[in-house]
Amino acid sequence: MAKQKDFSLNLVSDEMTLSNGDFVAPEGLCWLSVVSCLLLACSYVGSLYVWRSDLPRDHPTVIKRRFTSVLIVSGLSPLFVWAWREFTGVRTGPSLLALMGIRFEGLTPAIILPLVLTMVLFLGPIMQLAMDCPWSLMDGIRVVFDPCFWMLCLSDMRWLRNQVVAPLTEELVFRACMLPMLIPCAGPSLAIVTCPLFFGVAHFHHVIELLRFRQGTLSGIFLSAVFQFSYTAVFGAYTAFIFIRTGHLMGPVLCHSFCNYMGFPTISTALEHPQRLTILSSYVLGVLLFLLFLFPFTDPSYYGLPTPVCTLTSSPSSLCLS
Repeated sequence: MAKQKDFSLNLVSDEMTLSNGDFVAPEGLCWLSVVSCLLLACSYVGSLYVWRSDLPRDHPTVIKRRFTSVLIVSGLSPLFVWAWREFTGVRTGPSLLALMGIRFEGLTPAIILPLVLTMVLFLGPIMQLAMDCPWSLMDGIRVVFDPCFWMLCLSDMRWLRNQVVAPLTEELVFRACMLPMLIPCAGPSLAIVTCPLFFGVAHFHHVIELLRFRQGTLSGIFLSAVFQFSYTAVFGAYTAFIFIRTGHLMGPVLCHSFCNYMGFPTISTALEHPQRLTILSSYVLGVLLFLLFLFPFTDPSYYGLPTPVCTLTSSPSSLCLS
């Protein structure tokens, strides 16, 4: 334990150094971490409204403009982490990119295992889609490998937003940039709970557009906002868990894209399905298997111990251990 005064930043802090020398965390940095995350969240959401338009959010012109602004903010977001590190005096062994989950070690399992785990959770909806799909298995495989299918997808602005741009930029900003700033202050477990709050609140901007274009009653819009906040917060906690356990950005991005494609499970439709017993059984089985495989599939030993973001805590956490 060594005491150091940083007069250049007007911060007086006790610095804690791990025995392995990976991490030095000054006390009194929580307020700066929270403010940095709040500024980053406001920058991301605010970038969506720099373009004045009377068109709805799903209009291709609006989507293209928002692509430009969020990609600029996302590209600059690592500067928030760099500035936070400079102002707080935090010193770590891993590079800034490694802390943000951009690295090659353990990349293959980070691409496969979290996505498979998420697909297991959605076993019920996947079973329902398979039963209702008019295509055969071979037809589906042919479509997946058809270049024309992917060219059609890439030309669809809503598909690009939901499957590519939103997952990539949101996970970069709200997980890869915010978690390294929150973990030294809150620890991995509390960071998983607090980080999604910024993500959930950021989605409240949809309420403005619903009110602006009068898409529903006031009470209906409010309930929709509460539901969306709850769902996005829970989802954000899940991807934050994956990010901390794997130390990779790619896993959360792919899981986010997959969940955007699947949407929220329509249990009411499953209850009315002719094969509802099979589908409901798949729902239950999927949840049970998900809980069973949650920790084994995200075992940090598959991704390189310790994961870079786990070097930001001065005390051992079960989340960072295999």
